[in-house]
Amino acid sequence: MRSTAEMAYTAVGETPNVTDPSLYLQGIPHDRFAQIRAIDGLAWHPYEDSGFWAVTRHAEARYVSRNPELFSSAIGHTNLWDLEADALEARRSLIDTDAPDHTRLRRLVAGAFTPKNIRRWEQVVREITCELLDEFAAQGGGDWVAMVAAPLPIQVILTMLGVPVEDSDYLVELSNYLVEGTGDSQSIPPDAFGNTTELRLLPFNSPASHALFEYGEGMHQQRRNDPQDDLVSHLVQAESEGERFSLSEYRNMFHLLVFAGNETTRTALSHGAMALAANPHEWQRVLNDPSMVESATEEILRWATPIMHMRRTATTDTELAGTEIAEGDKVVMWYASANRDEAVFEDPFRFDLGRTDNEHFAFGGGGPHLCLGAFLARLEVTVLLEEMAKRSICLEQTSEPVRARSNFVHGVLSVGMQQRSAR
Repeated sequence: MRSTAEMAYTAVGETPNVTDPSLYLQGIPHDRFAQIRAIDGLAWHPYEDSGFWAVTRHAEARYVSRNPELFSSAIGHTNLWDLEADALEARRSLIDTDAPDHTRLRRLVAGAFTPKNIRRWEQVVREITCELLDEFAAQGGGDWVAMVAAPLPIQVILTMLGVPVEDSDYLVELSNYLVEGTGDSQSIPPDAFGNTTELRLLPFNSPASHALFEYGEGMHQQRRNDPQDDLVSHLVQAESEGERFSLSEYRNMFHLLVFAGNETTRTALSHGAMALAANPHEWQRVLNDPSMVESATEEILRWATPIMHMRRTATTDTELAGTEIAEGDKVVMWYASANRDEAVFEDPFRFDLGRTDNEHFAFGGGGPHLCLGAFLARLEVTVLLEEMAKRSICLEQTSEPVRARSNFVHGVLSVGMQQRSAR
């Protein structure tokens, strides 16, 4: 059935390339995704020495997400490339597992991220947000990413983990290097941070992962000897049906929580600010009617789509959108495309803070791998909007964004913002 993929590729002509990280330096290539969405069935996209089925429409992305028995997270990898077996095991985190391992690992940590438990952190989120916004206003603006979008989520997740907040700049630095690892070049040498591990065994092929592992192990040792009321202590002590995290599972979970708890919300807050600045009339609607904050939060998440794709691997011969898929084929869900699907979202390229029918995939397409931190991310975006509205902060963009060279994280490294008077 591999020839089926090759014939499909020939039949539809050349599939627009959406994997080149340099494309994303100018933003998501929405025109290319629109071309792929218009293709009947699925499009075969070449990649390295093989390729993958590009799942670009909302309905198919939902189906793949919600049928893990057909589309595995544990086989191969969840990114575009394959890993050797030893590398996959060394790097395997919650997102790279299927049931029953996924069920066990998620159960060990999920309790900390329920809506009820996340609401316990609202005051902490609000205090951090207020401090950052007040400093932003006092300085007359500046780099929105450095001043607000990056420090807010990292300070929150570090507080939850029990990590000293004074280490936040260091962990943001490590996260930035991890994003580099999703592109095609890195600015640090393989032995940075004292790394001696082969890069293929490290998440994102980055020596920054070594540094984050070491930091997490230090926290593990501290909390094993002196447990506190924090998330690291919970991870160290957590049990599920008589099992605990192994040290490797703990390291990868700590890595995942720091990266995902920081980078994804940071990306949403960055793109949200740019969209608010570009659409002042939409922000004025929220200022006039604060009850719109909930729908505004969801629209910012749809608009930003912090994680742009996720890969699965077919566990058996199957069919999707009238296309035959062979066992072992890569199937890649492009959330960046599904969140602009004309068949689901009315006027999808309009930034509409009053949008009510908004089943976006900013947190994945549902199913067992729905983002663990979805409630926390929503809380952080919501509180930021509420506090901006209280201060009548209206943003004006003062510089072009510097975007991450990545086809995976829709990252913004910096963008200038200043406050303008509300109309």
